[in-house]
Amino acid sequence: MNPTSTDILLHYFPDLTPEQQQQFARLAELYVEWNSKINVISRKDMDNLMVNHLLHSLGIAKVVQFPAGTSVMDVGTGGGLPGLPLAILFPEVKFHLVDSIGKKIHVVEEIAKELRLHNVKASHTRAEQVHEKYDFIVSRAVARLATFYQWIQFSYKKESVPGQGLYYLKGGDLTEELAGSGLIHEVFDLSTYFQEEFFETKKVVYVPLHPTA
Repeated sequence: MNPTSTDILLHYFPDLTPEQQQQFARLAELYVEWNSKINVISRKDMDNLMVNHLLHSLGIAKVVQFPAGTSVMDVGTGGGLPGLPLAILFPEVKFHLVDSIGKKIHVVEEIAKELRLHNVKASHTRAEQVHEKYDFIVSRAVARLATFYQWIQFSYKKESVPGQGLYYLKGGDLTEELAGSGLIHEVFDLSTYFQEEFFETKKVVYVPLHPTA
């Protein structure tokens, strides 16, 4: 498979505009370029970039549609996942991508600039140190849910939009981790939306704004 072909994205997101298709193709090219200098994505994964990283990031968009004008923080974004693909998909939504590793945030800033993603801000910081408030928080398997939630529990705006909360990309058997978190949650299997083998064990865990009510 051509690692920069957007055909797979178009298959699952047929409403992508020509500009968005171009941005996704260029995003893949930029990851290939940057990964040769800084390891932002596992090298062995580069041939499966579109499915394992870009389409995986967009799995969040199968379970929630961020309304125009809302704001999203991507915590532990690494090289910009899931934030950059979601920012392309939702151009009317503001994204703040944060990570504690400066060189990865540098990559995110350069890619956002190259793609002219005016709805993206990137910061070299930790979630607990960000004082702004957001409608939604996204992340991709940064830590166990109970630990992660402590970092972001005070990062939300007061009730603003339906479906507010955390959308967390996770994989594998989460039974023990979710039960141990003590948080109200809903689990969406990405295999429901995507037929590729990669998604068999992949999930989006949704934790609502008031998860212990």
